[in-house]
Amino acid sequence: MASYRLLNYAGVAGEPRPGILVGDSVVDLEGAGIAGSTYELLQNWGENDPLLSALADDAAAQGSRPLADVKLLAPILYPPVVYNAAANYVDHQKEMSGGKQLVKEDTHPYFFLKAGPHCVIGPEADIRLPAVSDFIDWEAELAVVIGKPARNVKAKDALDYIAGYTIFNDLSARDMKPVGRTFNVHWFAHKNFDGSGPMGPWMVPASDIPDPHDIDIKLWVNDELKQDSNSKYLFFNINEQIEYISARMTMRPGDVIATGTPSGVGAPYGGRLKPGDTVTIEIGGIGRLVNPVVQGD
Repeated sequence: MASYRLLNYAGVAGEPRPGILVGDSVVDLEGAGIAGSTYELLQNWGENDPLLSALADDAAAQGSRPLADVKLLAPILYPPVVYNAAANYVDHQKEMSGGKQLVKEDTHPYFFLKAGPHCVIGPEADIRLPAVSDFIDWEAELAVVIGKPARNVKAKDALDYIAGYTIFNDLSARDMKPVGRTFNVHWFAHKNFDGSGPMGPWMVPASDIPDPHDIDIKLWVNDELKQDSNSKYLFFNINEQIEYISARMTMRPGDVIATGTPSGVGAPYGGRLKPGDTVTIEIGGIGRLVNPVVQGD
């Protein structure tokens, strides 16, 4: 069957329209007789993935438009939950802690949540720097999209619950610290602000990523390469992350896991985004996510 990418794009009036990318052409799903948003399609992914693959085989007969002529939106517009793995690459642990490294046997996966409907924006959408922070930092991450309900999943079975993969930028307000509190991390303010989760440019079906634990991850700010790593260096791998989360919460189709960022973020040396910058993330087998930076309110 032909390879495809699941996406959303803006229609004539700006409305989101689900589609698939086949080669360099976008096929509109509604026009091809397939109803539902990308999120709705994920609710029955076991049946819809083969249906979309068959459509990709027949893409030429369905009519399409060039990718260059459409404005892409986030592949899942309003994911209910984005689970974010914290300190999940050894080199990132070291750069954020003055050289300290966790001992895997003595710890467990560590997550925080992002409010998907408020945080997620798509490719080429503006990163709007919030007025409450002067220190917005970048974090390139491989993201997992869940494709069926996952509860008490064993690590060995975890990849069977994945619909696909995409790119996520876990933007972080490094200067959002608790005031007058004993806790030293303010996860809500640090990680949740409007547009703090650029995602895209599309979702690659899991069948097209045979080994998610050997994928190159790169991030540039303007033309300067900041992050350059590979998912094989994940501290807790994707299987272990799904096992840990699903033992505590039932994951639903359309939920997203941002699996962690490698070293190269701005925090250790004061690097931060400023209006006029452009952030580009490239992940092997998926593509590029590009977002300009502007001043917000």
